[in-house]
Amino acid sequence: MADTSPRTGSPASQDTDLIIIGGGPAGCAAARMAAGVGMRSVLVEPDRLCRNLYRIGALNNVLGGHISGSALAEAITAELKSTELCRLELGRRVVELRAEDDNVTVTLNTGTRLAAPYAVVATGVGPLQPHDVPWITAPSGLILPPLWQADADDAQGRTFLVLGGDRPIGTFLRAHPDTDTRLLVAYPEADVYKVEEIRDDPHVTLLPVARLTLHTSEKSSATADLVGQDGARRVVTADATYVSIGNAPAAPSGDLVRSADGYAPPAGQHPRIIVAGDLRSARFQRIMTALGSGSEAALRAYYAARDLSLPS
Repeated sequence: MADTSPRTGSPASQDTDLIIIGGGPAGCAAARMAAGVGMRSVLVEPDRLCRNLYRIGALNNVLGGHISGSALAEAITAELKSTELCRLELGRRVVELRAEDDNVTVTLNTGTRLAAPYAVVATGVGPLQPHDVPWITAPSGLILPPLWQADADDAQGRTFLVLGGDRPIGTFLRAHPDTDTRLLVAYPEADVYKVEEIRDDPHVTLLPVARLTLHTSEKSSATADLVGQDGARRVVTADATYVSIGNAPAAPSGDLVRSADGYAPPAGQHPRIIVAGDLRSARFQRIMTALGSGSEAALRAYYAARDLSLPS
């Protein structure tokens, strides 16, 4: 491969078949599949591979017998690092993505530019924060950790206020079946279907709300004013606050086509840009679908590079 040492504003001619943006399950699957069909790839990831998997204590929707996210992450990482046709660019972030008639160019935060015939974009999503939703009023600039990042030892015997009823609450409870943590889950009407799996859990108190005002400047020692969906008002206190509101898509600027909700549906993208994983839609955010879509994305690039039709 050509030299790719950082050079601000200077394009680097790349001898690679595929650029993969994002090193989660979808991006790693794309790199592994690309290597399996003889394609060389460069995978760009600002953190470590499968970084979010390490924080998931229990899994219930993957094959292979992995009972924790960290076990699955280690297996994926070990396999990808042994894949000779994939070059890893860890600690780098793509700040711009451009597509032309004959190639795709990405610009890294170092100033380096990489070019290839095709790019797979698998940058995934990040947790929504209080300022992202209209039903929460919170101090300006407040950033709270998602519940699945809560430390098990720190959680023992404490009460957590959880904003939102998204499914990672169930992940936390499955990961810590013996916990004596109490979860006060404040959720809007739109999350009713999401809390069904935790409705009968003895650790959970469900608080359906129309509005919530949070009085804290950090994640610890929470006090909140709630207006229930029935109009009733109450004040709740907790030892710490976490979010489980949902996720927001994270994607580089440039030629990626995004819908009104911020996601990047595969249909309608430039022919040389292939979207994979959670970035595609809010509907299919599961590890198994991410792995499958990443593999499929690499195959699409493989067939397109050879001007072959996809198999039916």
